[in-house]
Amino acid sequence: MQPTKLTLADGKVFAGFAPKGQKNSPPAEVVFNTGMTGYEESLTDPSYAGQILVFTYPLMGNYGVSGKNNWESDKIHAYGVVVSESCQTWSHQGSHQSLLDWLKNQNVPIITGVDTRALTKHLRVQGTMGGIIGGSKSSLKNFIFKTKIVSVARPIIYNENHKKTIILVDCGAKNNILRLLIKLPVKVKKVPYDYDYTHEDYDGVVISNGPGDPADYKKTVSIVCKAFVKNKPIFGICLGSQLMGLAAGAETYKLRFGHRGHNQPCISASPGQCYITSQNHGYAIDEKTLPKDWEVNFRNLNDDSIEGIRHKIRPFFSVQFHPEASPGPTDTSWLFKKFWETL
Repeated sequence: MQPTKLTLADGKVFAGFAPKGQKNSPPAEVVFNTGMTGYEESLTDPSYAGQILVFTYPLMGNYGVSGKNNWESDKIHAYGVVVSESCQTWSHQGSHQSLLDWLKNQNVPIITGVDTRALTKHLRVQGTMGGIIGGSKSSLKNFIFKTKIVSVARPIIYNENHKKTIILVDCGAKNNILRLLIKLPVKVKKVPYDYDYTHEDYDGVVISNGPGDPADYKKTVSIVCKAFVKNKPIFGICLGSQLMGLAAGAETYKLRFGHRGHNQPCISASPGQCYITSQNHGYAIDEKTLPKDWEVNFRNLNDDSIEGIRHKIRPFFSVQFHPEASPGPTDTSWLFKKFWETL
């Protein structure tokens, strides 16, 4: 290991160490995740594309890295990783390499030995900002976070023998969303984020999670507007919730430091039940702009932000958190069954 540093756009520097020969990370948005486990799932979550991920839990890598069964896509999407300590003496019967080796094989920079508690407190106060591992502040001059769209190139069909069809709009969908959908007695057609499915025969739509600013998905939003006219069930997850809000006529805004972790408490509007949820988002729907025919379905108990919306009459609803979990609690996995029952 050799000394290196994480430099933030405001000039704040955090010292640490990196494997010898490691290249600097690209300039990226620095965000933090409060989960104690689940680094494999988090790093392969496409929603982290274009971001440097800080893990607040002090020890990462203690159970190593297993095969792709735990991955949420086919590769790591984060641009860099920041940890307090990376465990080399990992122990798990299903793992075959260390976290450091995995990151090296995927060409993803890491910095260890960082005071992640101080870094997280800084980001909570100052807000999410650009940063770079190994580089200098000059590399961050005029840094602007640009949405990196992650999506399939062409439609893919699963469960082809079933009659009812669900369209899964892939804006960066996690694998576990697809895993849970294909457990249902339905055909699933996974389509690109800008694919117009509204002229086809389908029974319902799921709009996935994904990276970046929802305002950059103009094509997706315009297609959702057309889907609303069809009056068929629509279920939005994370980014999908924000896109449904935009299609309904609401506005979105950027949270100061976002919600990323596996212990976010949310309460449903009715019957007022509390759930512990897995979350990964940096934007939210502005409640003041929500049209009168829509209402808040779930709310975050930490900051009162919107965690889900639904149409008062039509079969459209969404959640800002991740009911598919992976990683995190499965308290809200019943939402997939609820969606299926509306078809």
